[in-house]
Amino acid sequence: MVAPTPEFTLYKNMAKSISVKQKKRGRPATGSDPLMGFRASSDVRAAIIKWAENQPDQPTLSEAIRRLVEIGLRAKK
Repeated sequence: MVAPTPEFTLYKNMAKSISVKQKKRGRPATGSDPLMGFRASSDVRAAIIKWAENQPDQPTLSEAIRRLVEIGLRAKK
């Protein structure tokens, strides 16, 4: 006995009417450099903030710390 076949077969590739952009999940990357953390007394923190406020572009606390470390490393050479 022969298996029954449909009267016709229609194969049609339909284009998607709406393109959906997948959202990325999680926190976006902030940089490729490794994170470094340290503890500082309130006096040291206040001095860093005061230094940053006196800079022409008033850097963030993190940027001020990076700049001060670079200045210290250059001074040691």
